[in-house]
Amino acid sequence: MTVVVRSALAHDGQAVVALWRACDLVASYNDPDADFRFAKAGACSDVLVGEDEAGQLLGSVMVGHDGHRGWLYYVAANPAARGEGIGRRMVRAGEDWLRARGVVKVQLLVRETNTKVVGFYEHLGFEVAPRVIMSRWLTETPDQP
Repeated sequence: MTVVVRSALAHDGQAVVALWRACDLVASYNDPDADFRFAKAGACSDVLVGEDEAGQLLGSVMVGHDGHRGWLYYVAANPAARGEGIGRRMVRAGEDWLRARGVVKVQLLVRETNTKVVGFYEHLGFEVAPRVIMSRWLTETPDQP
């Protein structure tokens, strides 16, 4: 299957968020519409989409960097096309986006409850990093974990 990757456009937002929801990537405390808009507005971030020859949305990845390391979020493959290399293609597209900006390391976060995806990333060469992630909310968000 041929997958064409491009930067998402503003009008892609609803379809991309629908894909994220279909892939169970949306947490109750995250607003995926706001995440999409924020990534598209940033100079150091983007949302990439993968489409088939007919323009059907097959996958996505939100990518960005903080000036030090690159990050992948919302790696998604249309559930109807799983097992066809879409997720792998989107990860590679995100890595290519980062390489083009001189970023030398890519990282991603996986929720502890999403154990099935860890094997996918390990197969792509990612490894569990012995780090402690610390965070603090800067705004009040409903249903914060």
